Parts: sequence; C-alpha cells; structure tokens
Amino acid sequence: MTITLPRTATPVPVSSAPVTDPFGRSISYLRVSVTDRCDMRCVYCMAEDMVFLPRAEVLSFEEMQRLCGAFIRSGVRRMRITGGEPLVRRGVVEFMSELGLWLGRGEGECGLDELTLTTNGSRLTEFAEGLYEAGVRRINVSLDTLDAQRFKAVTRVGSLDRTLDGIAHARAAGLAVRINTVAMRGVNEDEFDELISWCGRIGADLCLIETMPMGDTGEDRTDRYLPLSLVRSRLAARWTLQEIGYRTGGPARYVRIGETGRRLGFITPMTHNFCESCNRVRLNCTGTLYMCLGQDDAADLREPLRRGASDDDLMHEIRLAIARKPKGHDFIIGRRQDTVGVARHMSATGG
Repeated sequence: MTITLPRTATPVPVSSAPVTDPFGRSISYLRVSVTDRCDMRCVYCMAEDMVFLPRAEVLSFEEMQRLCGAFIRSGVRRMRITGGEPLVRRGVVEFMSELGLWLGRGEGECGLDELTLTTNGSRLTEFAEGLYEAGVRRINVSLDTLDAQRFKAVTRVGSLDRTLDGIAHARAAGLAVRINTVAMRGVNEDEFDELISWCGRIGADLCLIETMPMGDTGEDRTDRYLPLSLVRSRLAARWTLQEIGYRTGGPARYVRIGETGRRLGFITPMTHNFCESCNRVRLNCTGTLYMCLGQDDAADLREPLRRGASDDDLMHEIRLAIARKPKGHDFIIGRRQDTVGVARHMSATGG
C-alpha cells in the first residue's frame, strides 16, 4: 500500500538544517534511479547484453517514498527521477504524483522546489500528460543525433521517430524540454550546429555532455572522447554565445544562443570538473546511496529500511553517508590509463 501525503495535511516542520558535507557543500539535490532497466542500449551507457537486477533487490515504490521523504526532511529541495529508463517501470507516474505532494510548500517547511525527470523519450507519447499532472514542469531527454541511422547505431535498438514524437507530446503537454547530447568524436560532432538550429525551432534548450568512463560497455571510449572546450570554440565561430547566470541546480553551465534565443549548456566532468559546487547525491533502485558519481564509495539504505528503521533513523543514516562525501571524482580518459573510471554502468547509478 502506498502512503500518501494529502495537500491539506499539517506541514512537516524542518527538523534540522540541510545536510552539509565535509567540504561545506549543502546537499539539496537528490537523483533517484527507479530502475536499472532500459528499452535502449546506448553505447556509452550499457553493454549490449546487460544483466539486470533481480526483482527482490529493487525497492518497492513505497520503500522509495520512505527514503525520499527522509531526504526531503534532511534538506533536499530538488529531486530528479532517472533510470535506466524510468518510464519503463510500471507505476512510475503514480510514484511521481506522490512525490509531487511535497511541491509548493511554504517557506520554513520541508518540501520540494522542483520535481524533474530524465528520459530517453521513447515513452513520452504515453506519459507526458501524466507527468505534467504529477507536478513535473521540466524534463531532460537524451538525444545524441537527428540522423535515424546514427540513432540506431548509438542506441543499438532505439527508434528516432518514436523519441521525436515523444518530445513533441511533451512540449504539447506543457513540459519544458532540455535535450541532452553526449558529444562523441567521429559520431555526432558534425551535428551540433543542426541540433542547435533544431532546438531553436522546437523551443528546447540543448546541453552537451562529455563522455564519462563508467562501466564496461563493450566500446572503446578513448577515440570517442571529445573535449567540450574544443566544441565550444568551434561553435563560437558560427553562433553568438552570450554568457548568462542561469542555473538549474545541476552541473551544467549555460550560455544563450543569440540567433535562436535558446540556452546551450555544457557538462564537463573531464575538462573542467564541477565538483567544487556539487550539491548532489544519487540513490539507486536498490537503496544504495552514491555520494559521488565518479567514486565507488556507497551506503546501503535498504538494509535499515527493511529492518524497520524509523524516519529519524533513516535521516541519521543519510547524515552519516554524506559525511563521507569526497571532494570530487577522478575520471580519466587516456591511452595510458584505464578508461573505466568506476565499474558500475551509468544506468545503474542514474546519471
């Protein structure tokens, strides 16, 4: 049975200040992976023949609600739902509707300022309206190319038409869309101008992301690594890149494209890491809390949860874990280095 929080319920008071890590960073952003499964097999994210988690290891949505509530009471203000592909899990929109009950609470109360989602877009045609009704106003859609053959090669099994149709439905439902594109040398580096133009036409922002060495995907990422410092200098020769102070709470740093009026973001874990301002932790679908995307240290929250821990106990476990948050990641891609920075796949962490 799912525990709901009526909008008319008595506000939950803030029990303490937001959790602060050893380097003085307040942890206000939680990314929650609701599944490790996906209906695509993107070459930078998954191996072609993935072995997925047994069902018994995956938290129920009721268990996830308990943990999310403990994080919100610990000062989390932004929450992003991820996967794998989150929309392949049955009941995820209802789960997000429950989380949406934390939105819109007054100052001095525990609650969320924003609830967002990252998706590959394949199921947005079905779920976009439900996401909006759940309280979601902004989503990220992973899309690395507008070429159908390249899309098939990058995703191994995906359909470009299905993703584009999903994006159109999301815009029609009132959702703001940011396109996430992993920059890959020799794969899509000739498409960035076209992506900028296309995003301008459909009214979406674009964010370019450096590939990260996570998990053995069966692909050599050394030759595909493309520093965004180089990409930005190329784009500046054609487009007017205007510095702006826009932030979403995540690691992207934005400019405005003068010719389209849309924002262009850069996520640069390799060339210029964003660790000094990191306000994020990641909870995967097994209840494992990762304090850093690029480190292996983790805390098991499923064990105390299933042992019957109280909300206060869970908040204590969260504080203990965040007290171990490292200063930053150690991603390296180079011919003389191991190109797998951490063993787990991106799909197991939620990005």
